[in-house]
Amino acid sequence: MTKQPKRSNSSSSKGLLWLFGAILVVQGFGSAITEAGWDTTFGVSALLRAAHLPEWTTLLVGLAGVVLLGMAARSHYARRRATPRT
Repeated sequence: MTKQPKRSNSSSSKGLLWLFGAILVVQGFGSAITEAGWDTTFGVSALLRAAHLPEWTTLLVGLAGVVLLGMAARSHYARRRATPRT
């Protein structure tokens, strides 16, 4: 009988950082580009316009995604350095 390696809860939370970061980058910057280029809104941009927020708030959503992706990358590479190679 072989033992399955234990996955910690932190590995799934790190996967969520990658996922939410990517979603926020696409929604934030994609919405800003679409709104500027084609004068139409979708996704986050449409919700923020309905809430009467300024146009630059979509860029903040994209920036939040970049921050989450940076946090995920930092923890990923720190974990790789800490794990000894065999």
